[in-house]
Amino acid sequence: MRKSNLFIILLLPFFAISIVNAQDENSLKISGELLTDERFLFKSPNDWAWNENRLTLKLDKKTERSKFYSEVWLRNIGLPSITSSSDLYNKGIVDPYNLEIREAYVQLYGFLTKNLDVTIGRQRIVWGTADKLNPTDNLNPLDLEDILDFGRRRGSDAINFNYYFNSDFSLQGVFIPFFQPANMPVGIFANALNPTMELPQGMVLKGVSDTIMTPRYNLGESSKAGLKFKGFAKGVDFSVSYVWGYDGLPFATRNTLIPVDAMGGTNMTSQLSFAWTHIIGADLATSIAGIGFWAEAAAFLPESDVIMTNDLTAFYPMSPTPVTQDSLILDKTKPYIKFVVGGDYNFSDGSYLNFQYMHGFIHERGAENLNDYFFLRYEKMFLNNKLKIAPIGGGFIVTEWSNIKDNYALVYMPEIAYKATVNSEITLSTVIFDGKGDNLFANLKDYNMLMFKLKYSF
Repeated sequence: MRKSNLFIILLLPFFAISIVNAQDENSLKISGELLTDERFLFKSPNDWAWNENRLTLKLDKKTERSKFYSEVWLRNIGLPSITSSSDLYNKGIVDPYNLEIREAYVQLYGFLTKNLDVTIGRQRIVWGTADKLNPTDNLNPLDLEDILDFGRRRGSDAINFNYYFNSDFSLQGVFIPFFQPANMPVGIFANALNPTMELPQGMVLKGVSDTIMTPRYNLGESSKAGLKFKGFAKGVDFSVSYVWGYDGLPFATRNTLIPVDAMGGTNMTSQLSFAWTHIIGADLATSIAGIGFWAEAAAFLPESDVIMTNDLTAFYPMSPTPVTQDSLILDKTKPYIKFVVGGDYNFSDGSYLNFQYMHGFIHERGAENLNDYFFLRYEKMFLNNKLKIAPIGGGFIVTEWSNIKDNYALVYMPEIAYKATVNSEITLSTVIFDGKGDNLFANLKDYNMLMFKLKYSF
C-alpha cells in the first residue's frame, strides 16, 4: 500500500471524531495549509532548481488539563531522477514524495504539582529571541534541506518539563534520548556546505568517499539535555540556558589519501565524527518607543580537541611507520561565541523594517572561522494590506575585514506577495548571489533564481 493511501486511512478516524464532536469546544481541531514552491535558475538553460508541493495537516485538541498536537507534512518534492528503464516501474522515482511527522506530542498541565507542565513526544523546542537565526536554539537538529529556509529545524522525541515559579519566572528542563544529526541540503544546494579540501601540492582529487561514525544509541552516549531559566523584569524578556550533547554537523576527523595514477591523481576516504559540546546561552528582548530590540549569544565549549588526521602512508610504501599529518580543528581550551543583535519597527504608513547583525552562521565552528552577517528587510503594505512589496531584502557578509573586496558576499532577495483571498497568498521573489572568496553565499553565485509560491491556509 502506498504511503499516501495509508496516510489518508489513518486520518479518517480523526475526521470522524471532529465531525461527531463538532459542537464540543474541546473537539479535535484540524487546520493546515497547501504550499506550492517552484524555482528555476536565471542562468541558461534555466534548469529547474526546486519543485515542492506540500500539504501540512495540524491536529490540535485541548482540555482543561492536557493538550494534543501534531503536524504532518505530505509532500511531492524534487524532480524525477530516472537513470534506467527500471526506474520507470518505481512511482517513487517517477513522482517522488515523502511523509514526515514534524511534531506529535501530548502536553499535561499541572503534572504532579499545579506549577509543573510536562510535554512528551516529538516536539519543536524553540529557544532564542532573534529572528529565525538563533545561536541558543540547539536542542532540535538542523533541517538544512532548503538552505534558503533560514532557521528551520526538525522536531525531536523529548521529555520537556516547565516549572513556573510565578507569572514572570520559569525553569525548563529538556531530555532528548536519541541523537539526531542535521540533514543536509538537497538538489542544486547539495554541496553548499561541503568545505573546500586543500590537498598537498601536486595532488589532484579524483574521487571522494566517506563513512560516518555515529554515537552508540544508549542513555550515556546518544542523549542530549538542556536547562533554561526564563524571566520578565522591567519590560525585558530574558533567559539563560545550557545545553550539552553532540553537535549535529559532523567533522572530518581522518582522511586517507591513496594515489591512483602517476599524474598526481588521488582518491580520498574520509571518516566523519560528531563532537560533544557544551553550550551556554543568553538572550533578551524588549521594546523602546515602539522599536523592538533583541540580543542573543551562545558560547560553545568543545568537550575535547577535534583533530583532523591526513593519512599519506600510501604515498610512502617503503616507510616503516604510518605517515600522517594532524591539524587541530577545534581547541577545547578556546571556546567560541556566536551572537545576534537586531531590531524591527512598524511604521504608521504600513511599512516594516527589520535589521540583524550576526557573528557566526549555523555551520561555522571555531573562533577563527566565524564570519559577520548583516541582514536587512524593508516591506510596505498596499491595497488594504492585500499587497506586500519588499524591495529591500537580503544580506551582506564579510569573511575577512582586512581585505573586504576579495572576501565578501551579497544576497539580494526582493519579494512581492498578494493575498488573493483571506486564505490564499501568492508570492513572487528572486534571489541573487554575488561575492568573492571562499564563503557559503559567494559560492552560490551561479544559482541566481526566480521563485514562485502559492500558500492556501485552512
